[in-house]
Amino acid sequence: MNRVTDHLESEGRTPWSRRGFLLSAASLTALLPLALPDRAAAAQELPGFPEGVDVYRSAYRNWVGEITATGLWACAPADQGQVVAVVNWAWKQGWSVRARGSSHGWSPLTIPAGTEAGAPVLLVDTARHLTGVSLESTDPAVVRAGAGVTLEALLGHLEDHGLGLTAAPAPGDLTLGGALAIDAHGTAVPAHGESRLPGHTYGSLSNLVLSLTAVVWDADSDAYVLRTYTRDDPDGAALLTHLGRALVTEVTLRVGANTHLRCVSRTDIPAAELFAAPGGPEGRRTFASFLDESGRAEAIWFAFTEHPWLKVWSVAPTWPPASRRVGSPYNYPFSDNIPTVVADLAGRMVADAAWYLAPLLGAAQLTAAAVGLTATLSADLWGPSKNTLLYIRPTTLRVTANGYAVLTSRAEVQRVIAEFTTFFRERLTAYAAQGRHPVNGQVEIRVTGLDHPSDADSAGARAPLLSALRPRADHPEWDTAAWLDVLTLPGTPDAEAFYRELERFLLTTYDGGYALTRVEWSKGWGYTDEAAWDDEEVLGTAVPASFRDGVGPGWDEAATVLDRLDPHRVFGTALLNRLFP
Repeated sequence: MNRVTDHLESEGRTPWSRRGFLLSAASLTALLPLALPDRAAAAQELPGFPEGVDVYRSAYRNWVGEITATGLWACAPADQGQVVAVVNWAWKQGWSVRARGSSHGWSPLTIPAGTEAGAPVLLVDTARHLTGVSLESTDPAVVRAGAGVTLEALLGHLEDHGLGLTAAPAPGDLTLGGALAIDAHGTAVPAHGESRLPGHTYGSLSNLVLSLTAVVWDADSDAYVLRTYTRDDPDGAALLTHLGRALVTEVTLRVGANTHLRCVSRTDIPAAELFAAPGGPEGRRTFASFLDESGRAEAIWFAFTEHPWLKVWSVAPTWPPASRRVGSPYNYPFSDNIPTVVADLAGRMVADAAWYLAPLLGAAQLTAAAVGLTATLSADLWGPSKNTLLYIRPTTLRVTANGYAVLTSRAEVQRVIAEFTTFFRERLTAYAAQGRHPVNGQVEIRVTGLDHPSDADSAGARAPLLSALRPRADHPEWDTAAWLDVLTLPGTPDAEAFYRELERFLLTTYDGGYALTRVEWSKGWGYTDEAAWDDEEVLGTAVPASFRDGVGPGWDEAATVLDRLDPHRVFGTALLNRLFP
């Protein structure tokens, strides 16, 4: 018999008091059991559903709450065999299947906004059971992991065995399957004189995959089956970053020796200096200078402020006496728990449409960071890599974000950053002069290497076809990507129009000359003046073109593979069907 539980997501909805804002920002999504429906009723709604699979009603909410749904059917397969069973059930019923991890994303790759209760969509919760992690070998170091394991759990397991990653996304709650689907990344390039260590990459997590197991269509069996692809498999190259157009259940990853990292934060460098155009006097503290020195840097530039929060990581095998030792991640409590003044301002902006307070909110966030770094002794941290790489908890302020990767040569990174930040400042100032404040969050800048398949240390390895970090064969000099994000509170007036201007600037300025713009899959892109993911030219022309270089497989080959492995589009969504018609 089916084990059926009816669940409802509690979203903590309250009026827009400070408490209400904090609850919304934290997105309290505990699943509360309600009355059990009788099994006959469940069997009537889901005829023939595989026995033994936990299935229940569930709500869905993406990271910022702009995409929500209630009353959807969800299930938690206990193993990969049960995943195959529910996929085949969905195919026969004409349903779609959407893997769900932590729902820490912005773009409608899982479900579209407006999905109604009872829609023929089955959510597959990977984080309940598909969480196994085991060390397969030590020389070379290889780990096997289920798609539902969180990055924090994975990195903790690696650390226990003296292993780690060069870089990782900041949120530890991301599931591995979700991170790989959208080529999640951290921030790292080799410092001057630094060489890549075996088992490490300066690219995305997808570039560490040695093999993956996915649910794919098998014509001979006339059914969906499990199939494992190695890194040299042409079909596997399309699955390494699949955008949700497939369902991966398990992977093996090449990993390497762990390092200790020192992370120094500072807020004393003016944006005009940090983001200055190249070619100025020696000794300037530019973003590129920190990359040259340490290879790992991140800038968080709050709107309408002059001093970004700069983090610089450096490899430090021994403890620097000036640093505070950290034995666990998430060491910025002032960021994890929204300060009162920030919550009050943000709550007032939303509740009273007081968007003109954006400059005050930016200043409050910078002050909270500067004071918090000192008060919590967080300005200089040292420890095993994961303890400084992971720093975002679900309780942080939740804002909407756009996202792009600009591929270029290492020598041109500062130029890209200077041009982008100059344009951003000019447009933000122009909007403010008209009484419009489309951005009340921050600009975030990170820099990575590309997904060179040789980093996997596996013969014949292929690059992830749909990774924003896939190298361009026609531009071998491009070895670096500048990741550019702009964040603002959801519902901010004029945000989409502002984002559209930024996107047009990026696409026209970095069009393949000395740099090229690609979208960051999990965030906002494809802007019209009213909405994201809706501009036909971007979806139908600009995005595919950015993955075509005329040499070897690219966008079209990936689309062909994904369609062949899922000809019934069980793993399709409205956005994916527009990208891959």
